[in-house]
Amino acid sequence: MSENPTSPDPRSYASGSLPTNRLRALAEAERPQERALRHGVGSLGDAELLALLLRSGTRGHDVLSLAARLLADAGSLHALTRWREAEFCRLKGIGRVKALQLCTVMEIARRILGADRSATPELCDPDETYSYLRARAFGLDVEKCWVLSLNIRNRLIRCTELTSGTAAQTLVNNTEVLREVVREGANAFIIAHNHPSGDPAPSSADLKITRRLKEASAPLDLRFVDHLILGEPSIDPLGLGYYSFRASGVIG
Repeated sequence: MSENPTSPDPRSYASGSLPTNRLRALAEAERPQERALRHGVGSLGDAELLALLLRSGTRGHDVLSLAARLLADAGSLHALTRWREAEFCRLKGIGRVKALQLCTVMEIARRILGADRSATPELCDPDETYSYLRARAFGLDVEKCWVLSLNIRNRLIRCTELTSGTAAQTLVNNTEVLREVVREGANAFIIAHNHPSGDPAPSSADLKITRRLKEASAPLDLRFVDHLILGEPSIDPLGLGYYSFRASGVIG
């Protein structure tokens, strides 16, 4: 498929060859908003889509050039989903309001990616659980913990974000976990948390939490299926992208 000839190439911006007022050089009918109105937003390139979100540029750099610079700095639209307000604000022409708008769009994209493909997926092994949760954990710069309440057949009843911590840790309380599982009328449960570094190797605190939760759930006749640590396959020495306490033998 040929590239859209009117879409700016972020690489040309990075090399300094992209005009700083590209929008002025385009015929009115070929500008992003006019093209979107005539052909739909699906016809636009990545920089043009960003330009519609940004709406205006800054002195010396029109909105299309600013959008191209964003892509050049991030590397791709996909990479922008990891950006936070401070990173957007580093670019001249993007203030806190625009940064907040962009962060909102990226958060919506993340939530759509993490939306349940099935209302009641069956989570019988670590691969399935990781596949279900990976989009939720993608790009997070803080640790979060999720509780997945399951029925007797290991089908998901509900996935609840229980806690959100710092870049280094999230605090998990046994009582809160079990209260959530009982509230949902579940027979079993999985807990999962992410490591923002991408390395899912467990810490001593992770191991301690797992053992305590195993002990606390037994008297309530709740089956503790697994505790998963979510990371990235490219950073995980084993290439899995996750660590399973069940697979490691901690949860029998």
